[in-house]
Amino acid sequence: MLRWLALSLLVIVADQISKKFAVDIIPLHHSIEVLPFFNWTLMYNEGAAFSFLSDQGGWQRWFFIILSSIITIVLTIWMVRLQRDERSIAISLSLIIGGAIGNLIDRIQLGHVVDFIHLHYQQHFWPAFNVADSAITVGVTIMIVDSLFFAQKREDQRDD
Repeated sequence: MLRWLALSLLVIVADQISKKFAVDIIPLHHSIEVLPFFNWTLMYNEGAAFSFLSDQGGWQRWFFIILSSIITIVLTIWMVRLQRDERSIAISLSLIIGGAIGNLIDRIQLGHVVDFIHLHYQQHFWPAFNVADSAITVGVTIMIVDSLFFAQKREDQRDD
């Protein structure tokens, strides 16, 4: 389990370093074009994904701190109980835990989450996100792929 928690720690460190860099280098709401479809754009998100609940006056900060904390504890317990052959689930949980803690740190320290990765196609912009959000997305994707294509095979092998 320690190697999976090390992966979570790696996500947390990469997330916090990249956010510090973004805050130090990019003026708030200013875009720096990196590629024709990719900008660095510093934004602060007081809500959840896609700024959900960001305009609610502050109570959502504490709600998301509590929710993130509970989810992190539940996922860590789940990870501890995994079988050795459930590596992909361990990786996915590690990424999700690391991302959740990365954003949790922002909420506790700053009252908002720092977002700075901004993808777009012509004038169609995806909401800005960060390394923690990316880790959570990749972790959830791995979990879905595993449950759709590999979980049953593992169960069948255990039954043999």
